[in-house]
Amino acid sequence: MSDLADLYPGFEAHWIDTSAGRLFARSGGSGPPLLMLHGYPQSNVIWHKVAPTLAKQFRVVVADLPGYGWSAAPRSGPDHAPYTKRAMANAMIDLMEALGHARFSLAGHDRGARVGYRLALDHPGRLERLAVLDIVPIYTMWHQMDRILAYKVWHWTYLALPEPFPETMIGKDPLYYFDWKLASWSGTKDLTPFDPRALAHYRAAFQDPLRIHATCEDYRAGRTTDLAADEADRAAGKKIACPVLVLWGSKGIPSENGPLTAWRDWADDVRGQPLDCGHFPAEERPAETAAALLAFFTGSA
Repeated sequence: MSDLADLYPGFEAHWIDTSAGRLFARSGGSGPPLLMLHGYPQSNVIWHKVAPTLAKQFRVVVADLPGYGWSAAPRSGPDHAPYTKRAMANAMIDLMEALGHARFSLAGHDRGARVGYRLALDHPGRLERLAVLDIVPIYTMWHQMDRILAYKVWHWTYLALPEPFPETMIGKDPLYYFDWKLASWSGTKDLTPFDPRALAHYRAAFQDPLRIHATCEDYRAGRTTDLAADEADRAAGKKIACPVLVLWGSKGIPSENGPLTAWRDWADDVRGQPLDCGHFPAEERPAETAAALLAFFTGSA
């Protein structure tokens, strides 16, 4: 993948050994530390239109989750770790500590946001602030799954099927599956919101059978271990201690029921707004996303 475009000019590159294997990250800017995590089926590249703005006031770290992008895709255990959100959160703490950051803020999109809120619940002293983009908690998704939601997010059940069925089917034509998935989730229902250089990054990684398997394990963890962790915290009345910003696309996945109500069950300090886009605010509406994140993380909103 050495021929891929550098979408973070001036940022440093890091390969860091963690509890989930060797992970890849880029970092740049100066100021308080801010970790930014991507979702399925992408990589750290999702932030390339947003990170330069935030790097003017923060030390920005954009990382690839285990099994995604350039990070390692280690074998998983019976509980689907290291692809559980708890294991991924622990790995992100390892990564940030290796870069000298014990406490930091976090912005996460999709699966990265699920890692973010699990980190906030398990390690309340670690996060200053948390922003989640276009998701509701795993608990909410599975407990509200009906025929309408199941049709909209069919990949949740499909990817969680026992291996090797989804891996085999996706592996027959991974680029068709990948392009169709991104297009169907965008507000325009095509690939026009995505920088072709970013698409080249995503496609290069997603053709790897090990990464197809890892991303399926991510969703298998979501159906089992991750859901059990959410259910235990919900039963115990555990809440996120830091301020939470919720951004979502008006044409995105959680838009129909509005995600703020769901997040207020999990945190006391919650605010947020919709953006005029689909599931990918950082790529469909980068200026508005950057402005909202900057205002939140600087404490001006």
